[in-house]
Amino acid sequence: MVIDSIWSYTSDSGHMEGQDLTGCTVVAEDGTIGHVDRQADPSGMRHLVVDTGVWIFGRSVLVPVGVVTGVDVADRKISLSCTRGEVKAEPRFRTDSETMDPDYLASVGDYYHRLPPRETTTIT
Repeated sequence: MVIDSIWSYTSDSGHMEGQDLTGCTVVAEDGTIGHVDRQADPSGMRHLVVDTGVWIFGRSVLVPVGVVTGVDVADRKISLSCTRGEVKAEPRFRTDSETMDPDYLASVGDYYHRLPPRETTTIT
């Protein structure tokens, strides 16, 4: 997968823009990571804040929309182009203020840009 901008939906998932994804289950390549708690778009840096529940001790993670490969509208499920381990290893999300911190968002963007490219599979 080539990501032109980690903060924009890929061409395969562009139809997701504008949809309310709150509450959707988020699934990495190797399993579920949690549910969308909220969406944000500070300064064009679109991302999802995902509540991981007990998976990583109740911690939330920030997922740039550029790794979203598809949404199953009927099942309310979002698929990602990364693994659970890759999401868990991203720069740690601690507080809501970080969703507005350009330095933190840049570090998350840099992290996801460094992940190995993958094939995309879109679900609808």
